[in-house]
Amino acid sequence: MGLYYDEPLELVGASGARVTDSRGRTYLDFFGGILVTMVGHDLPAVREAVTEQLARGVVHTSTLYLLRSQVELAEKIARLSRIPDAKVFFTTSGTEANEAALLLAMSHRRSNQVLALRNSYHGRSFATVGVTGNRSWSASSFSPLQTTYLQGGYRFRSSFRGLDDDAYVAACVADLRELLDVAVTGDVACLIAEPVQGVGGFAVPPPRLLAAYKEVLDETGTLFVSDEVQTAWGRTGRSFFGIEASGVVPDVLTFAKGLGAGFPIGGVVARADVMDGLQAKGISTFGGNPVATAAANAVLDHVLDHDLQGNADRLGRLLLSGLRSASADLAMVGEVRGVGLMVGVELVGPDGYAPDPAAAAAVLEATKARGLLVGGGGLHGNVLRVAPPLTLTEAEAQEGLALLVDALREVDAARPASRAS
Repeated sequence: MGLYYDEPLELVGASGARVTDSRGRTYLDFFGGILVTMVGHDLPAVREAVTEQLARGVVHTSTLYLLRSQVELAEKIARLSRIPDAKVFFTTSGTEANEAALLLAMSHRRSNQVLALRNSYHGRSFATVGVTGNRSWSASSFSPLQTTYLQGGYRFRSSFRGLDDDAYVAACVADLRELLDVAVTGDVACLIAEPVQGVGGFAVPPPRLLAAYKEVLDETGTLFVSDEVQTAWGRTGRSFFGIEASGVVPDVLTFAKGLGAGFPIGGVVARADVMDGLQAKGISTFGGNPVATAAANAVLDHVLDHDLQGNADRLGRLLLSGLRSASADLAMVGEVRGVGLMVGVELVGPDGYAPDPAAAAAVLEATKARGLLVGGGGLHGNVLRVAPPLTLTEAEAQEGLALLVDALREVDAARPASRAS
């Protein structure tokens, strides 16, 4: 397993948007355990809910027994998903949620053929690796699935780069139709897609792309699975689930990450006919356990009661505009992109295009030295991922922005060549 930084951090304390390492140094946390601590660290409402559940002594029963907090959470999520006649199944992670979604889709359509997007990431299990369009995360070429990869939201290195939104969508749809003619046989189970590609470097598709794909899929009844592991709960600012911004109601939706504020929980929401179509027994030993669902209910209520989606939209715009303005004269910044509190900074070589993962590693070290933690990602490991908690304040946003810009300028100035050369 890889660790960040030349001298990896051991985090021993945390509160709000800040964490403290074993040497007593405090950092502003703009990555949140890979977008997990989305309501900040040690939120009182979550701590109280978990403490109350622990005090009851029931920390585990499995889904073979009724769990009131699980039922209440499922009802909230089903309503928020907008999926008609929705049912919810809880898991312990996003990988497991996507695995379950693929199983449901393949059973419903009686097909192991799946469409996925290039530059995507859906998990580390056998089936989810098989639909991940990023070879650096694929441990094996073996797969139980036959996967065909479509153009996605990562336009910086796309073969359709340079097209405007309408032309890009038209080209992608034409490509989809061609692939359906030449690369698949018979029914296709589903398209699985992230509304914003997370590990892929916070790549945002044109607004109409996923809706245009679904229009084609609807012609044959192919299911649409929205992987919301990183984009749910208002993080994108523009909608509560990322797919809503495309005007699409998916057939299946998966979630995990920030819902539990660090307690492991994930799940899949699907139409009842899809969920009920699985001809096998189904339980989950740890999925939706009493402690995790107590935390998740508190998190979801806090997000809704405090309009954290609106906060993500407002402060995301601040970070995006600030980074774009500051990067205009930085040769190594090829693109600043994102939506809400999902901001990606793609770093490039002197030619303005070649990926520069060394620069990204240098910026991670430079931000750490300044007391700011951000993440890395992208197809080539050359993208900075900025994902603060949804509880971020404007003062914290301005502080983090200044630290990141200062780090970018330091690394850019230290490079021997510039884009102009």
